[in-house]
Amino acid sequence: MGWMKDETGLEKCAANHVPLTPLSHLRRAAAVFADHLAVIYGAHRVSYRQYHARCTRLASALAARGVVPGDVVATLLPNVPAQVEAGFGVPACGAVLNTINTRLDVETVAYIFGHGEAKVVLVDRQFLELAEAACARLEGTPPLLIEVPDPGAGYPASGRYETYEEMLAGADPAFDWILPQDEWESLSLNYTSGTTGRPKGVVYHHRGAYLMTMGTVISWRMVLHPIYLTIVPLFHCNGWNHSWMMPLIGGTVVCCRDITAPAIFGAIAEEGVTHLGGAPIVLNMLVNAPADERRALPHPVEVFTAGAPPAPATLAKIEDLGFNVTQVYGLTETYGHVTECLWRGAEWDALAGPERAAIKARQGVAFPMMEDIVVTDDALSPVPLDGTVQGEIMIRGNSVMKGYYRDPKATQASFEGGYFHSGDIAVQHGDGYIQIADRAKDIIISGGENISSVEVEGVLMNHEEVMLAAVVAKPDETWGEVPCAFVELKSGASVDGPGLIAFAREQLAGFKTPKHVVFQELPKTSTGKIQKFELRKLAREMG
Repeated sequence: MGWMKDETGLEKCAANHVPLTPLSHLRRAAAVFADHLAVIYGAHRVSYRQYHARCTRLASALAARGVVPGDVVATLLPNVPAQVEAGFGVPACGAVLNTINTRLDVETVAYIFGHGEAKVVLVDRQFLELAEAACARLEGTPPLLIEVPDPGAGYPASGRYETYEEMLAGADPAFDWILPQDEWESLSLNYTSGTTGRPKGVVYHHRGAYLMTMGTVISWRMVLHPIYLTIVPLFHCNGWNHSWMMPLIGGTVVCCRDITAPAIFGAIAEEGVTHLGGAPIVLNMLVNAPADERRALPHPVEVFTAGAPPAPATLAKIEDLGFNVTQVYGLTETYGHVTECLWRGAEWDALAGPERAAIKARQGVAFPMMEDIVVTDDALSPVPLDGTVQGEIMIRGNSVMKGYYRDPKATQASFEGGYFHSGDIAVQHGDGYIQIADRAKDIIISGGENISSVEVEGVLMNHEEVMLAAVVAKPDETWGEVPCAFVELKSGASVDGPGLIAFAREQLAGFKTPKHVVFQELPKTSTGKIQKFELRKLAREMG
């Protein structure tokens, strides 16, 4: 199929076929954008020529320390230049990059070190004791630790290990990058959150990451030389692949170690940030920042938000500050975002207030690099496009993982029927736009009725005194389970539980209205996701 009758001599060769890899973006940028600013972190400001040289030295240094193609090199780093450089320098020596969540406990970090068989770990001084404790739990030879100090942030070198800069200084600036011979070769290893057991190792290939960078440029309507602020942790889906993308268009990466409102507003005002990504909790933080922590935006700022469906009230308020928000959706298994709420120009431009925010809260349609993203029933048949019938989001395309490392059974189950099974419950509207109803495990079934926790949370977040809200199932003798709301209030708030329940009852059916309200700080992951599994435990313990 698709072959001509005579294809004699029409074969792949070095001239007409090169494996796709995001590494090619930086090699090109080092020539095309040689003197353009590539990475900023305080006084650290390097051009693309310098950025490429530093990544080359990193690849050389790792190879000199015994790292060979196929080995795993891990990082325990916040969003600092060494983490950005590892995205290119580690695979440039043929190794596989394993960026580890810095907020994990010792036991989980030790498990990841052992399961991934990390040979070297680049570790920030702040997390050095965590890395040491994890290594102490391993059997056999632990990975080599390379310390990454950050004196400007209050983390000077410990003196116990070779530092990152010392390692680069002794490396070969002429090291020849080891590029993939097959674009299916493994590029990175990312572990899931592991909230229901051991985290699973998600393996990315070069092809998927390359196409993710291409698709994102189109969907984010990018032109040359954007200035991107790293709010999304680079250990989360490799920062949604954005640092791999920036060299493609000569962009500048502004590293942000500590995610605070003053840091974000300051970076926009002082460095000219044009783009950032972040979870809804980041938007909420900006919306609720006191006046003395804000700066007037000198220009509109484009924002990709994902991680959990943001409340329409938050979306409405953030746009008033000068941020143009696009809702995207994805998972670790899909390299990050794979759907977008693509704005329909004139059709939607006239919308305002709640109507506009409700549209922006949709997860949308497939990114250009994806093939098919659809909501299906249990028989894998598409649900009606009526915005009502729920099913599971199923994903097919080039930016889907190779599979779970050392877990063929889980891999096979996740790909059953020729799609990746997301585990997210959604509807599809008449225009094909997907909208998440809930995670399958977060649906509340009360007296036989399905209740979307996302819907209830959206109503609660519309209360002017509510900062954050999360709704989970609480066991109930009569109804099986009922909605229980955990709420963070704004400073100076006076609303109480009965008042908040009455507020919700004005907008929700009685069975959907929370029956219990608990006021407390919500547990969150490093990427801003609310840890509902912790809240479910609390709800069960309430009796």
